[in-house]
Amino acid sequence: MTDRAFAVVRAGALTTVQDLGRPGHAHLGVPRSGALDPPAARLANRLVGNRPDAAVLETTVNGCAVRPRRPVTVAVTGAPCPVTVDGRPAPWGAPVRVPAGALLVVGTAVSGVRSYIALDGGVTVDPVLGSRSTDLLSGLGPAPLVDGVVLPLGRPDGTHARVDAVPQPAPPRELVLRVTLGPRADWFTASALRTLTTRAYQVSSASNRIGLRTEGPALDRALPGELPSEGMVLGAVQVPPDGRPVVFLADHPTTGGYPVVAVVREADLAAAAQARPGTPVRFVGAGRR
Repeated sequence: MTDRAFAVVRAGALTTVQDLGRPGHAHLGVPRSGALDPPAARLANRLVGNRPDAAVLETTVNGCAVRPRRPVTVAVTGAPCPVTVDGRPAPWGAPVRVPAGALLVVGTAVSGVRSYIALDGGVTVDPVLGSRSTDLLSGLGPAPLVDGVVLPLGRPDGTHARVDAVPQPAPPRELVLRVTLGPRADWFTASALRTLTTRAYQVSSASNRIGLRTEGPALDRALPGELPSEGMVLGAVQVPPDGRPVVFLADHPTTGGYPVVAVVREADLAAAAQARPGTPVRFVGAGRR
């Protein structure tokens, strides 16, 4: 096998291959998918000289460990975490040269949820519908990493950023999500709409790449019954029967029958990707569509 590859020594809780996703296929029932924190993924790629849309590894909470078969430049961004190369500390948020056969360990996040690992040349698993992203909902793309799997790397096509460190936003202590009310805000009482934008929620431990689930006051419905399935968009705030809002993230379903009370601005969703369970959540700026 070519030496342009790396072996997964420890896959961690959930490590997937992600790029910037496969937009434009919702009419086929295919979500966008892609990195939940796109700015962090783009930054990791920039630090190692990759194109912004090169595929990276997205880890969840406890990182992973990999062993490259050739010397590579790597960068770890997103959730801050310890990084070592053959047991020696290495910087987070900066380019690091890893010799062939050395063990790169990305440790448990000290804050935030998801770290991003870019390797020069990018992860070159076979694309599906134009993307190398793992989609947990539809099953498209490569399977989540397991111990022992070997993944290919492309040829480097640039030089890494010549910086010692780069500014990155800290994972949120409070998640503030700007929303626009609609398209089904009329399915909720006026009191429920006030509750959404004035009361505090928390990130639920049931959150995942499909949606950020919340704990807090339930939203009362003004209309009974259920909707026929209709299209869902990234950032839709859907309200299931328990009344607790769910914010749809990258692997969200493309249709759904629960009413959508509001839509979160896409610019706020990267912070949602890094919000740990128990993080306070506020929905603000509720205009109407």
